[in-house]
Amino acid sequence: MRKGFDTRSLPGFGIMALLCFAALYLPIAVLVVFSFNAGDSIAVMQGLSLRWFVAAAQNEQVIDASIRSLQVAVAAAGLATFVATLAAVATTRTHRYRGRDAKIMLFTVPLMVPEIVTAVALLILVSKLKVWTGYTGLGYLILSHAAFCVPFAYMPIRARLSGMDTTLEAAAADLYASRWQAFAHVTLPLLLPGIIAGFMLGFVISLDDVVITEFVKSAGQDTLPTYMLGQLRRNITPEINAISTAFLMLSIVLIVLFYLLSNRKKT
Repeated sequence: MRKGFDTRSLPGFGIMALLCFAALYLPIAVLVVFSFNAGDSIAVMQGLSLRWFVAAAQNEQVIDASIRSLQVAVAAAGLATFVATLAAVATTRTHRYRGRDAKIMLFTVPLMVPEIVTAVALLILVSKLKVWTGYTGLGYLILSHAAFCVPFAYMPIRARLSGMDTTLEAAAADLYASRWQAFAHVTLPLLLPGIIAGFMLGFVISLDDVVITEFVKSAGQDTLPTYMLGQLRRNITPEINAISTAFLMLSIVLIVLFYLLSNRKKT
């Protein structure tokens, strides 16, 4: 009997996989190690210390940029998740109609468009709005991040909706529940893990974003990634490594939570 295709039987496949993982994660591992450097060099290890984590925690610019990053990420992810939830319901919990596939495609196309294109487009729009309104606050940055995060939040929410059993909503309707009552008491609780997963994914995307932030922000609106980029152009110290390590740990925690929620069994 013919055996199925197994990549483990291919000669050299395991070695290539290890080389790929090394290329991806070895630089990150080096960065994490050097974030504990006791010396002032980012490339010469001079003992182990937490001094650069302490320095970053006491740096007022880092604190201000971190708070601003969290404010923007929470607001943008919340707005993007709200819009993505409405869009997912409109493109999933309806009968098939003309143009539905085109709408789904429009929500997913931004994932394939280079971020620099989106950043330039947002720069043109925001610059016009700043001139017309005279407002230069943080709202433009939040809206720009939200616009970029909508497709990322849309995908897990729509995937959750697509896998949900519609007979539960039909049963609620048979029990004289209105459409809103069926959505609030049946659909929404079942959809909640997908909504949380979409929010966390949007939060991570917004928190890590550099390109759109660099194009849209006004003076004094540096987020933590753009602050780090500015420091790299001036004076590089292991403090940048420490900030990057903290950023990495936060991202790992959120991605693990996102994975667990996305794979949570439907009840």
